[in-house]
Amino acid sequence: MLDPKKLEEIAKQISEAVPPGVKTMAEGAENKIKQVLQSQLSKLDFVSREEFDVQSQVLIRTREKLEALEARLTELEKIDQSTEK
Repeated sequence: MLDPKKLEEIAKQISEAVPPGVKTMAEGAENKIKQVLQSQLSKLDFVSREEFDVQSQVLIRTREKLEALEARLTELEKIDQSTEK
């Protein structure tokens, strides 16, 4: 999920862009904008940076294990071929 502080910052920037005469309404609008942004962004298929980094590390470890298994299989096939002769 997106960082709530970022959403708050975006909502604040939007409310600050509102003309001064509408400032009083902007305070209530800021909360509503934040809710709408959070609701709409939660519908998108995003992952957090933390989730992405964790999955990247899992993928790296999986690749390392696969490479080790492939190397071991190659060694075993060589041994098997030499014993067949």
